[in-house]
Amino acid sequence: MKDKLNRIFEQMANLVTCWAGSSAAFLTAFIVVLIWAATGPVFGYSETWQLVINTGTTIVTFLMVFIIQKSQNKESKAIQLKLNELIAASRFASNRMVDIEDLTEDELNVLHKFYKRLSDQSELDQDIHKSHSIDAAEDLQKEKEQVRAQRNIDPDPS
Repeated sequence: MKDKLNRIFEQMANLVTCWAGSSAAFLTAFIVVLIWAATGPVFGYSETWQLVINTGTTIVTFLMVFIIQKSQNKESKAIQLKLNELIAASRFASNRMVDIEDLTEDELNVLHKFYKRLSDQSELDQDIHKSHSIDAAEDLQKEKEQVRAQRNIDPDPS
């Protein structure tokens, strides 16, 4: 029963989202507003007349938030899966990026800064064929740590 309701809601959300983004939907909304505005003098611009448009737009907006969010969630998941497939298919990509959508915003900010540094390094190299990756950066970091460790262990000859 739950699966059936979910399928019906998903189909309805897809239909409503497609229709809401169409010219026909805009034209319908525009005509409703024109009719409402034209009836203003008939109803003496009363509070009830104003309440009709306010209530109608509030209800439509409230319902559309959930419909659009459902469609957005589905679309976002599909894009994530497509990107994951591209990462998995590329032998040069790091598979650690597959599930980064589960990271916190602070963790994503750290990754963003890291990739900004990689981008800056790529620009300095002026070689579009040179690979810059997390793995290469980690290897370089390990080399630096080994050099530091050797310097601290080796007695100073002077």
